[in-house]
Amino acid sequence: MRFLLMRLVAVILSTLCCPFLREPQAAWAAEPIKVLIVDGDNNHDWPRATRILTEILFEAGKFTVDVATSPPADAPEEAWAQWRPPFEDYDVVVSNFNGGHKSDSLHWPVEVERALEDYVREGGGLVVFHSANNSFPNWAAYNRMIGLGWRTKDFGPSLIVDQEEHVLRLPAGEGRNPGHGPAHSFQITRLDPDHPITRGLPRRWMHPTEQLTHGQHGPAENVRVLTYAFSRDTKENEVVDWVVPFGKGRVFVTMQGHLWRDQTDINLRCVGFRTILARGTEWAATGHVTSPVPKDFPTETETRVVEPSLGDEFEVTTKMAEDAYFLLEIPAAMLKGNPEQLSIHWIDFHRS
Repeated sequence: MRFLLMRLVAVILSTLCCPFLREPQAAWAAEPIKVLIVDGDNNHDWPRATRILTEILFEAGKFTVDVATSPPADAPEEAWAQWRPPFEDYDVVVSNFNGGHKSDSLHWPVEVERALEDYVREGGGLVVFHSANNSFPNWAAYNRMIGLGWRTKDFGPSLIVDQEEHVLRLPAGEGRNPGHGPAHSFQITRLDPDHPITRGLPRRWMHPTEQLTHGQHGPAENVRVLTYAFSRDTKENEVVDWVVPFGKGRVFVTMQGHLWRDQTDINLRCVGFRTILARGTEWAATGHVTSPVPKDFPTETETRVVEPSLGDEFEVTTKMAEDAYFLLEIPAAMLKGNPEQLSIHWIDFHRS
């Protein structure tokens, strides 16, 4: 008798068929904001980060989300020739892609780079999530879009915030090279109370278990700093969130969201981060923010986090006859009372 060795991936779906998500906290807008997340290469745990970003945006009740995953670095040229994310079909692009650091490293096809440039220049929104600002140091337009990136101090100026809360521009060659110390909880300070993203946020709040990045460099032109945090490593106030205009478009950059593959995701479950991410995405797409500040926003002394997703994805490997049945028991808590939320996918099977 022949058998099939199958790997079963069971995914809990929302009632709106969007994976890995809880129920939205707000009603869907009449015209939801269309989001495209771009991922596919990153030294961080980008698949898990993309799932969490999707969850955050779904819960905001204003967005639909699609994902464009690039081919792997060793993919044949034909795969890259066919990869053309349809940026123009979306209101905002969220980059969770970290590549293109050297001439021989993973770059997007030049047609894709030009398409993103044109998209933002003509009014499209761009959100640069955490390590996505590490990407493409040799792409001039990308450097202008992000303002500051993971670049050496000789690359260009950097920005810090002094004790009087003036944003200081340090010339190229000065300041620090990019880096971060060990993950720890730290306090984020709202610098700009008037920008739509940060309007209404408390003055300060605690953020849990994050690597606080320092030494970001770039053109540093037209950068509006929204938040900063005091670094115990550099003893300076390091910028955390900022925005940059690019043509008719709007770019929001956040340094929050560090996630190694073996790391807890508690920093991405921070209510403060989730609020900023949703508000920043809405602003990049529309130029305004309607998302309220939640009542459980963290305080100056206490972090506030959402509960981790319960069993969003799991795998089962089994050996079974081709004509056999497979009985899978799902804990009731995973379905949250709605069996229609379960989607079963059979993948990676082979005969033995």
